[in-house]
Amino acid sequence: MNQIPVKDVTPKKSGKQEAEAYNLYAKREHIYVKFYKGLFKNFRIISGFLMLAMFYGASWIQYDGRQAILFDLPNRQFHIFGMTFWPQDFMLLSWLLIILAFTLFFVTVFAGRLWCGYACPQFVWTWLFIWAERITEGDRNKRMRQDKQPMNAEKALRKTAKHTLWLAIAAASGVAFVGYFSPIRELIPDIMAWDLGPWETWWLAFFTVATYGNAGWLREQVCIYMCPYARFQSVMFDQDTLVISYDEARGEPRGSRKKNVDKDASGLGDCIDCYACVHVCPVGIDIRDGLQYECVACGACVDACDDMMKRMGYAPGLVRYTTEHALSGKETKLLRPRLIGYFAALLVMFAAFAWAITDRVPLEVDIIRDRGQLYTNTPSGKIENVYTLKVANKEQVEHNYTISISGLDGLEMINDPQITIAAGELLTYPIRLQIAPEQLSAPNSTILFKVQAEDKSEISIETESRFLGPIPQR
Repeated sequence: MNQIPVKDVTPKKSGKQEAEAYNLYAKREHIYVKFYKGLFKNFRIISGFLMLAMFYGASWIQYDGRQAILFDLPNRQFHIFGMTFWPQDFMLLSWLLIILAFTLFFVTVFAGRLWCGYACPQFVWTWLFIWAERITEGDRNKRMRQDKQPMNAEKALRKTAKHTLWLAIAAASGVAFVGYFSPIRELIPDIMAWDLGPWETWWLAFFTVATYGNAGWLREQVCIYMCPYARFQSVMFDQDTLVISYDEARGEPRGSRKKNVDKDASGLGDCIDCYACVHVCPVGIDIRDGLQYECVACGACVDACDDMMKRMGYAPGLVRYTTEHALSGKETKLLRPRLIGYFAALLVMFAAFAWAITDRVPLEVDIIRDRGQLYTNTPSGKIENVYTLKVANKEQVEHNYTISISGLDGLEMINDPQITIAAGELLTYPIRLQIAPEQLSAPNSTILFKVQAEDKSEISIETESRFLGPIPQR
């Protein structure tokens, strides 16, 4: 792994200080993650399983005779169970992203990088690929020995099995991803018959290659160098943030020893310098060096260290989730202004978002006045304006709508006021309005178009427009 240049300023016998620098552009060292067991690994397996189950399975759920979650880009419709969203509803998506961002800030202030360790897709797939690597090539020591050996039949077979399994997982991920944009029950047969469109083929190939490359080859490089969260998350930490830390006061001076050695008599701390915490770390850091931005808070080092402490007969918790204040013997303050502020902001935004969703009218109405002419005189002597009414039915059931107008006494609509719009369809409907000249009080008058569903009175929208005519004669 690339190292940031550091200097060793330990005084020498001559009284001078010698500096040692590391090459910033050193070749990446492959990380061999060791198999382990523990409480936090079980938590991560459960959270990872839920994430993968939702990703691979949600597109197969049917609701009211159609795919429950489908982003129909050609028709510009986004179906999420019983609701259909249109491009005009993208403000709701902005709200949702802001809410998720503040949720991430709140969790980070309280408990550090829990998102990275337990829910980030990059690491959920990375752990899945590490599992595939272990069952095909063996555990850490076997993989290290094998990679140092020249290519032979067994090595080639194991490498082939690993990459085949990686590609299978990546391809399944690509199919699941495209299945949210193209009905997955139709997509699978099309793939089997090799009857795919160009965009479906492109995104299947792109997502497969991206998953294979990110989770199989890049792994920790994505988190260290590509993810912006790794760079700014430390700004949100404070001395009461729950992070994974090494208890230096208890562990130092570290040193290897046999199990029956009295550590107090030997003058050693609890750390036996076994490097178990390093061998299980997916980003290859040593947590004993202190808090580092590369740490993804997965808890692997905690499980490995607790296991070693148990074997040695020592108390667990040498590496643990704790706070800087707790390590220094001070009291940890859970409730602090910044945390309360994030929580209050989240409550307000959640309430506003919930109100916007529940108060949303599944109807879109747009009035476009004919700009080719101000008005026309009909053979009967009336003043006529022409409009184009665009009505979008955002529900997944057909509705009959009634069109009414108001704002000018004596204004008549020549067209049929009843229209029928199929589920999820957009209707363009021309409208002609007429009025007697003597009933006009001004050359420019405000009128209201009202469109209301006949079977649901709550589905109703009023839209304002203008009626133009000649200057009234006085």
